[in-house]
Amino acid sequence: MPKPSTVQAPAELLAYLFATWPNEKKKQIRTWLKFQSVMVNDRPITQFDHPLYPGDVVSIRTDRFAAPRSVLACGITVHYEDADIIVINKPENLLSIASEAEQEKTAYFQLTDYLRQGQQKARERVWIVHRLDRETSGLMVFAKTAQAKETLQAGWDKAEKRYEAVVEGRLPEDSGTMESDLNETNPFKVFSSPPTEFTRHAITHYRVLARKPTRTLVELTLETGRRHQIRVQLADLGHPIVGDEKYKAKTDPAKRLGLHSSFLRFPHPETGKEMSFTSPLPKKLASLV
Repeated sequence: MPKPSTVQAPAELLAYLFATWPNEKKKQIRTWLKFQSVMVNDRPITQFDHPLYPGDVVSIRTDRFAAPRSVLACGITVHYEDADIIVINKPENLLSIASEAEQEKTAYFQLTDYLRQGQQKARERVWIVHRLDRETSGLMVFAKTAQAKETLQAGWDKAEKRYEAVVEGRLPEDSGTMESDLNETNPFKVFSSPPTEFTRHAITHYRVLARKPTRTLVELTLETGRRHQIRVQLADLGHPIVGDEKYKAKTDPAKRLGLHSSFLRFPHPETGKEMSFTSPLPKKLASLV
């Protein structure tokens, strides 16, 4: 592989690659670019006219990253990958991490297997940063190094996390805030209660996106991240999420929980650059509203 090169004068990336490594076939260079093998200051770049400035370091990776929108095992879609993080869209009915009953059909296992390219003895792995319920679909970020995990988790309370939910009934207000104290001592079900040493305060902001006669599409922004927070608070409001029988839902029109992680914004753990990702509501849920 070519050795890293330091940019001396302003240039566009593809032209710079051709000029810097003239012995490489142009088709090969374009393949590097397409499959995120070209790194600028240790970040993968695919844009052929990406501007380069003096002092930028351009290098070629020997390992590969998934192309954006690649679909991996268990229906996982990769939104973004670099040397430090991998952002995915998790399908519904897939655990984030292993349980006693299920070890392999999890996002963690499948991503680790992907990084190891099927070689069980390889050392590559992912680290859990946060979790989604098995029944919830949408955006998740995993760390690819222990340092990235620690950095992301240390600032995770400041990351912006939004969900979209299809709920039963018509919410009367266009927006509002739900606050309650949640008791998470029961491993199977969370419930609201007066504040005690066993409860944690939970805050969720909501905004109505669409209304139908019997259902409402609502966007939810988490200020705190408690287990089942959105599900419990919407049920307490009298508008449980469709398909959420555990929390008082009476209908299941999509044959799945109507909750989707739709937006993430956080600083990159290595560069500090703001990263943001969106995932549209799955068609099964969008068709309801």
